[in-house]
Amino acid sequence: MSAPVIAPPSPIRRPAVDWRVRFILLSLIWGFSFLLIKVGTEGYAPFQVTFGRLFFGTAVLAAAIAFRRERLPRGARTWGRLSLAALLLNAAPFSLFAYAEQTIPSTLAGICNATSPLWGMALSLVALSEDRPTRRRVAGLGLGFLGVLTVLGVWQGFSGLDFRGTAMALLASLCYPVGWIYVRRTLAGTGNSHLAMTGSQLLVATFELALITPLFTALPSSFPVVPLLAVAALGALGTGVALLLQYGLVAEVGPTTGQMVTYFIPVIATAAGVALLGETIGWNTPVGAVIVLAGAALTQSRPRKRGRGHASGAAGAERSSRPARTSPGRR
Repeated sequence: MSAPVIAPPSPIRRPAVDWRVRFILLSLIWGFSFLLIKVGTEGYAPFQVTFGRLFFGTAVLAAAIAFRRERLPRGARTWGRLSLAALLLNAAPFSLFAYAEQTIPSTLAGICNATSPLWGMALSLVALSEDRPTRRRVAGLGLGFLGVLTVLGVWQGFSGLDFRGTAMALLASLCYPVGWIYVRRTLAGTGNSHLAMTGSQLLVATFELALITPLFTALPSSFPVVPLLAVAALGALGTGVALLLQYGLVAEVGPTTGQMVTYFIPVIATAAGVALLGETIGWNTPVGAVIVLAGAALTQSRPRKRGRGHASGAAGAERSSRPARTSPGRR
């Protein structure tokens, strides 16, 4: 449910709250996002849920940008690229998850979200020349999709599975690595801060939904309080605050540790769906989820490079400054 870091975060002061506490908080926020989507769609149309999510998330980042006196990016080309990034990383996946959860449990949506690293690995084989495939990563890709089949109950002929909703959730998870590849190729190194770029991206996504939503939905005749609060929390916490936490973690402990949040999201989403929404799961759901996460972890593994002295230190510094491959969204 996360969006990638568009620009390497600049050095910041070490926060008073330990990074482990913020890591747990971020995992909880993104894990509960799927429950909030489910509650939101009980009172509002999916596009309305997405618009509200983007609106409240943008408000949080706008406040942070104003507080830090950041400058927004300039140039028509940059804003045009941000528009496509906003579609791929925010407007499209957020809307697809909202539509998906009309017919599938939030637990399944959370597990589908965990397939983003698998899609990213598959795409990197042809889209990113520096991400060379290794036996371990290819094995992780195969293992991960075996886990997906386990979650879906392939041996039962997908009995009781809503294909449309599941396909939408998987397509949403595919949007994140596609968007990340696009961002990496077109928006990295613009000279703008990560906060300004991501805030601008969310602003554009909000405008996109403001144009699309009236075309497919009518204004709500009533405003149920609980779903409205769920949408507000989804945007302010699940998008705005979560992105600020993510950037702080990446800046402090590096992208490798920061992206580990991805592997806790489906666990929390499943626990929240079962405990608070009364959703039921079969044995294949948690087993398949574990297989998916194991495969995703393998696809993200990198061989250790041996080096000496200054050269290896510089390489390590370069790797630590690369964008995190977590998945904003957002999740």
